[in-house]
Amino acid sequence: MRLPSMSQPFLLAPIAECAPGPPGGEVRLAVLGARGVGKSALIVRFLTKRFIGDYEPNTGSLYSRLVRLDGEHVAVQIQDTPGCLQVQGDRVQVLDSLSRCVKWAEGFLVVYSITDYGSYQAVRPLHQHIRQLHPDARTPIIVVGNKADLLHARQVQAKEGLQLANDLGSLFLEISTSENSQGVCDVFQYLCKEVSKLQHAGGADRRRASIIPRPRSPNMQDLKRRFKQALSSKVK
Repeated sequence: MRLPSMSQPFLLAPIAECAPGPPGGEVRLAVLGARGVGKSALIVRFLTKRFIGDYEPNTGSLYSRLVRLDGEHVAVQIQDTPGCLQVQGDRVQVLDSLSRCVKWAEGFLVVYSITDYGSYQAVRPLHQHIRQLHPDARTPIIVVGNKADLLHARQVQAKEGLQLANDLGSLFLEISTSENSQGVCDVFQYLCKEVSKLQHAGGADRRRASIIPRPRSPNMQDLKRRFKQALSSKVK
């Protein structure tokens, strides 16, 4: 399933961190993937519209910005995760540091590079780990194939990414962080909107659960029983 077209996207533009007025909510996102797939560049591209190609090895940075979402100020926090996967033969182990990030977040981008087949193979165990910690199928997860501009070095075909996302029940998008800032914005816009919808749905569920029908008073029930008995005795 491909990411829906956003020909009329809602407004989600970086604004000052100390913008006036209370925020309308908070959205917590995490960007996961193997090392070197462009997670940091993806986040910075979204927040600043600038592309920076070289980064120090990722130690797990947390980015926080106020953005305008559907006319409201919303605090968006994005966790940039290091490549916390250990591959031993056929086994893939997810480190504890990544588990803490996954528990904290509400929406996820799972990123691979189209030039690195190994990073593509890491998508499934990462997705499964998210689902273990967030069993609610409504939790939004988007599979992103990054570096789509490097066609000469492609190791993963677009149809492979789409098929994997379909198997996992997730949306899929191929993007070039370096050449297409709009594609980067689209994917974050969509993810923020899905998390916001899930938050509102969760609030409605909690409100419904708090409305417990008031039990009938035992005294009233006893009075009704006695009244029926009195009526039946008069009929006799």
